[in-house]
Amino acid sequence: MSSRHPRDIATLLEALPYIREFHGKTVVIKYGGAAMSDDTLKEEFANDVVLLKYVGMNPVIVHGGGPEITSYMERLNLPVEFVEGLRVSDAATVEVAKMVLVGKVNKDIVLMINRHGQPAVGLCGDDGLLFRAARQAAPSGQDIGFVGRIEHIDVGVLEHFAHDYIPVVASVGADREGRSYNINADEAAGAVARALGAYKIMFLTDVPGWLRDPADPTSLVSEATAEIVAAALPDVRGGMRPKLAACLDALAGGVSFAHIVNGRVPHSLLLELFTDAGLGTKIGPGA
Repeated sequence: MSSRHPRDIATLLEALPYIREFHGKTVVIKYGGAAMSDDTLKEEFANDVVLLKYVGMNPVIVHGGGPEITSYMERLNLPVEFVEGLRVSDAATVEVAKMVLVGKVNKDIVLMINRHGQPAVGLCGDDGLLFRAARQAAPSGQDIGFVGRIEHIDVGVLEHFAHDYIPVVASVGADREGRSYNINADEAAGAVARALGAYKIMFLTDVPGWLRDPADPTSLVSEATAEIVAAALPDVRGGMRPKLAACLDALAGGVSFAHIVNGRVPHSLLLELFTDAGLGTKIGPGA
């Protein structure tokens, strides 16, 4: 008998209670970072999402595509600027973002998941009036252009597809007058999870999780409550801020747990969901 068998069986037995617990539950996955740009990680992500569907979960993917947007903007000699983790977006930026996210990134993800064995369908906030957005400023109040905050989600659009397909949602939307907005993908994922009443929301990122000190990888917060995150949020900077804010938004809306996971680790999605130790940061509603 191979020496690998006992370990493999133990892993399966460890995963079984989680598979049973999560059966029929919705999990919203914010797909981003290295997991979207590394070819090997992309294939592993698609495999993992397909597996979630096979074991009876309902995965919904929300994605951005910041590096690709930046790359195309640089090719077009457009200025690239961020304020408090949010992209400053004039009309030209929104046009590029929409072309890249909806026309390229979204379809690449859909095709990849299809190829790995489950049918996926690509959507953006414009489809079926999925997202209704309004202009928002940065947390400090600074004007950052056509950056949107989701005011309403038509969950019927997602529910229509989620039973038979894996929805893949690009984070752009429009207001009542039809003006397009670039929507931060973390915020969009949180809003989708809240609207769907998802059991979990998971953010794939390029760090081990929420680090108390971003310069110290050993400062990982493995578990926290919404109260702890809310108290710390005013001092959080950069791209982690919208992720933690989205976690709080989702939890306040009834989502049971939020996770921030290192997408650079192969199969991090499955390791966080189906093992006792987990991998990143798990945030619960608290008392």
